Amino acid sequence: MKISDFLKQHLQGEHGVALNAILSDVVDACKKIAVAIDKGAVAGNMGSLGSENVQGEVQKALDVITNDIFVEACQRSGYVAGMVSEELVDVIDVADEHKKNGDYLLMFDPLDGSSNVNVNISVGTIFSILKSASKKPDLADYLQSGAAQICAGYALYGTSTMLVFTTGNGVNGFTLDADSNEFLLTHPNMQIAKETQEFAINMSNYRFWREPVQRYIDECLQGEEGDRKKDFNMRWVASMVAEVHRILVRGGVFMYPTDTKSRSGKLRLMYEANPMSFIVEQAGGASTTGSQRILEVQPSGIHQRVPVMMGCKSEIDRIAAYHQVTAKRK
Repeated sequence: MKISDFLKQHLQGEHGVALNAILSDVVDACKKIAVAIDKGAVAGNMGSLGSENVQGEVQKALDVITNDIFVEACQRSGYVAGMVSEELVDVIDVADEHKKNGDYLLMFDPLDGSSNVNVNISVGTIFSILKSASKKPDLADYLQSGAAQICAGYALYGTSTMLVFTTGNGVNGFTLDADSNEFLLTHPNMQIAKETQEFAINMSNYRFWREPVQRYIDECLQGEEGDRKKDFNMRWVASMVAEVHRILVRGGVFMYPTDTKSRSGKLRLMYEANPMSFIVEQAGGASTTGSQRILEVQPSGIHQRVPVMMGCKSEIDRIAAYHQVTAKRK
């Protein structure tokens, strides 16, 4: 089934028409980004620029290119009143001529994992859609908890280009067919395995982690000889989209916890943690900061960072319980 047909059939109710239009623009943007990434080296767009984004991270040429593609494409529907991008400090006000019915907000990371582009490892785009209280939104309109999302998704640019999203009724994945240039439904009703023996974390930060995370990882590393009585595998791609996609397809947990280096966490709440948490929960998994369900975090800023642990529900529940034990002792 083509994604256009899927959207027509499945997007009904209050937000149906608007979501169909916005997601159609997102589809177009992701197709163009896939081409830009594919041609990156040939076009000379793989290098770093002399600038930094709002996070203080050195921007790649493709960071800026993909951001411009996404902003330009997603103004067309007339339903988007404003946007937030990882690459820009301030909110993006959509011009009046582009928002006839604009009372939706679009948050996005145009090129997640961009540090991997030069080594040909999968990267992605992450997006989140919220309903605005006004067609002329101010900052407060953007600062909604993740539970208020009406749609979230990601594109994965890897061995094939995929688009995965949820509108609160399960998770579906579409693969871009190169011959027809159409996204086709290939992964209907994606579900995270209820049991797992795989975790993804940057082990080089072990000495900086807090006790609950060290305890969980220690148990995994002890394998059959430890309390868990089973061996675990570790994976680490350093691209959130790639990590979460693997979990959706074959299970596992992804962890980017707080530590003594980054006390507030590394990943951004509004356009990384929230959309991915919405997807993971809709696929039967769970997500937590350690002390709180991520979708219940009340944002204090559009670029706020949070610790992130998500994936197989039974494992995330265990990790959250370890945090609770530590908190009670203090």
